Amino acid sequence: PAGAYADAPAGAGTPAGGPDRPPTAVERVALTAPHREMARRMATSRREIPEATVWVDADATGLLELRTALNEADPGRPVGLLALMARFCVLGLMRFPALNSRFDPEREELLRPPGVHLGFAAQTPRGLMVPVVHDAHTLTTRELAAEIAVLTEGARAGTLPPARLSGGTFTVNNYGVFGVDGAAAVINHPESAIAGVGRIVERPWAHDGGLALRPVTELTLAFDHRVCDGSEAGAFLRFFADCVERPSVLLGDM
Repeated sequence: PAGAYADAPAGAGTPAGGPDRPPTAVERVALTAPHREMARRMATSRREIPEATVWVDADATGLLELRTALNEADPGRPVGLLALMARFCVLGLMRFPALNSRFDPEREELLRPPGVHLGFAAQTPRGLMVPVVHDAHTLTTRELAAEIAVLTEGARAGTLPPARLSGGTFTVNNYGVFGVDGAAAVINHPESAIAGVGRIVERPWAHDGGLALRPVTELTLAFDHRVCDGSEAGAFLRFFADCVERPSVLLGDM
């Protein structure tokens, strides 16, 4: 009922008398600075961006085999799944640059940066943060993995300067770490698209003319419909899925 949300003094919490007594006022919980910034960006995104979402399931066998091979070849410079997904996104954005652009509503033009500044969602004790790997297109897969690891550690420790949390042109979100298959991600305003990766789980899959259990993940892309139509967004997502399923065929670009 509406009355349950009557104003309470700042800092008000559960009244004295123990947990068996019902509260008499709503508790006010102060947001951390990252949480406030995230809330502002998400609200702006929903208000200003005409968003559409496409998704596809992909057999992640090739992806998992690639990670194993890379880490066995050089254990001292490990490459995680997020780094591989990030690398695939960078390759896709170089082919489909509209998704790496920004829409200028005043002049009705697309602003395309000269490279990819890749953000990635990181859950921290202070809330959700999006560190940015600047000039991600200039890094090798191992260099990208190392940069993601450094930025993740800094985000969790609260030591990243503002410059490392801004300036992104595209974001990738591995929400599979929370045990969920899919999500309709919200674009990180003022960017134009965000890719999402669900958990990898064994599912029945058509393979070599039969039915087999295969590790499958759901990939999603939420995009600003002003920067491109569904065909280009779908082509990017299909390229992303092809990278997950058959990364070896993209060796020349990696």
